[in-house]
Amino acid sequence: MGIHFFTGFPGFITSQLIRTVFKKGMTNNVVVVVLSTEIGKAEKESQLILQEYPNCHIEIIKGDITLPNLAISEETIKRVANDITIFWHLAAIYDLAVPRDLAWKVNVHGTSMVNNFVKALPNLQRYMYVSTAYVAGMREGVLLETELLRPTQFKNHYEETKYEAELLVEDLKLQVPLTIIRPGIVRGHSETGETIKFDGPYFFLNMIDRLKSLPFIPYIGKSSATINVVPIDFILNAATFICEEESAEGLTLHLTDPNPHPVQEVYRMMVKEMTGKSPKGRLPLALTRKTMEVKGFRKFLGVEIETLDYLTWNATFDCTQAKEVLKKGNITCADFIATIPTMVKFYNEHKHNKNYHIEIK
Repeated sequence: MGIHFFTGFPGFITSQLIRTVFKKGMTNNVVVVVLSTEIGKAEKESQLILQEYPNCHIEIIKGDITLPNLAISEETIKRVANDITIFWHLAAIYDLAVPRDLAWKVNVHGTSMVNNFVKALPNLQRYMYVSTAYVAGMREGVLLETELLRPTQFKNHYEETKYEAELLVEDLKLQVPLTIIRPGIVRGHSETGETIKFDGPYFFLNMIDRLKSLPFIPYIGKSSATINVVPIDFILNAATFICEEESAEGLTLHLTDPNPHPVQEVYRMMVKEMTGKSPKGRLPLALTRKTMEVKGFRKFLGVEIETLDYLTWNATFDCTQAKEVLKKGNITCADFIATIPTMVKFYNEHKHNKNYHIEIK
């Protein structure tokens, strides 16, 4: 049983992936590369994981993915390189409001450094690169897993830099056994509602919560667009299955909801679950955007202005290849609308805890 090596620890998805590979008995030995500023958090998270899996081992290595050899000492590389069989690259800046320079440094330059490191691993069985379905930028219509086309425009620097990073990984497909996974917008666990931060679809819940004392809550804009949101447990089950599945090698897979719901329907169900009433009336999107340009207002609502770009974006993710691979493991995506009550319950239990909320810029 080889080592699983991770970037992106102690982030939520990486931490949960480590728990999943231990739970499934895929390895009992994990190595994580962690920025010096995150070591304290990483040690705490590592202890929590090992309380659940006492027969397993997590080695925390101080490093930096934006530097050659990830700033890991030669001695350490010699000690672990031969045993690394699965390499998971999740480290990235996911914030939609991220400045371009920072996003480029971590997401693009960092991935080029990781790629160089991965190429030198002698016994690598799979390089798992976590991209995003939103590398498509402003392209609309049906988006294929087999496409990596430069859009005329991106909605934000996060999308742009993840697209550029995926290009670099795509170039490695003939040199390294790898799989690129493109998740949709990730939310909490479909059965427990558990998450560690309220972003993405949780911005809707923030807004509804702040406005629920009004006589009614209006719809925002008018659109037939769908929103592609997937629960963390689907990503964990799918990714850990894919990393050992031979037929997934060399593929790019959309880990997206094959049956996404219209944004308006999701919003309606959230308002109903939060307030007991359906939305009434409609606030024009242009007016909403103008209002949200005022920092104090978007802070009050707990919503990033970049979120509005996704409300009218008419695109669907084809996930034919992913479904083909995942049906071998009997892995499916829970329905978003059916699990909104669980999501709202967890949100209501933790909404007063500042640690769950991200800073609105």
